Amino acid sequence: MTSLTTTAAGRDARGRGAHPPRPRGVGRSLVRSLPLVPAIILLAVFLLGPVISSFYGSFTDSSLTGSAAKGASFVGFGNYLELFADKDFPKSVLLTLVFLFASAIVGQNVLGLGLALLMKSGNRVVGAIVGTLVVTAWVLPEIVAAFAAYAFFNATGTLNTLLAVVGLDGPNWLYRLPMIAVILANIWRGTAFSMLVYSAAIDDVPDDVRESAEIDGAGGAKRLVYITIPMIRRSISTNLMLTTLQTLSVFTLIFVLTGGGPGTDSSTLPILAYQEAFKFSRLGFGTAIATIMLVVGALFSIVYIRALKPEVD
Repeated sequence: MTSLTTTAAGRDARGRGAHPPRPRGVGRSLVRSLPLVPAIILLAVFLLGPVISSFYGSFTDSSLTGSAAKGASFVGFGNYLELFADKDFPKSVLLTLVFLFASAIVGQNVLGLGLALLMKSGNRVVGAIVGTLVVTAWVLPEIVAAFAAYAFFNATGTLNTLLAVVGLDGPNWLYRLPMIAVILANIWRGTAFSMLVYSAAIDDVPDDVRESAEIDGAGGAKRLVYITIPMIRRSISTNLMLTTLQTLSVFTLIFVLTGGGPGTDSSTLPILAYQEAFKFSRLGFGTAIATIMLVVGALFSIVYIRALKPEVD
């Protein structure tokens, strides 16, 4: 009996030693999280605070002029109901999605990947020159890049001058084809980021894997489709998310090039929000548009984050 009691006591002691009480583990986790508290506070003040303020403002009739400028009134979903009934809103949403798809999802990513592959396999001197030229557009301040693009696309600008040299009569790009102009300008401006991301990802692909595929007779296209792209899939998803969110908020480039015109032919959601809030002094209505932009960005983020989840065997 004494032996059994001693054995049970020993097992109980070992059990207590192997599994510490839960409160102690929770307290230890809290202590380890203390260094993150300042960062969490800063994020809450400078990011979460403005988002909450903007969300509330979209339910008011806040304005820059009139009686609402002194004290805004709560109008519930009035701004959203008016927004969805506005004929310009669906067009603006469509233009925003076209701008996102053409300039970010396709343009910047495809061109960035192509440049990264060329720099990996091409001449180092040529790669360095091309990389420098591409990165220059990215490091320029956005307002400077916007005026450079304006000088290139306007009726008497660089592009039409070059076309005239070869006997072609170029159109007024900013008036006849405003969305094509802003899409090309944004691709030129943002491709460098994708190129740098993909260059780093491709450098991490083991050389022996590529060499084995080459020995087995796989050509460049097959190696790209079956080896390179699957191995940099997570980098592609990350880059897609970053370029999409960045392109969704593009304002200065479009405002300088076309101002959203002619009419509303290049009025994306950021331009429409600016015009309603500051041109027509309807802050509450403009904030409702900004909230819709926030929802669109969140939906894209959810899709990309799900794509980034590790595969479960």
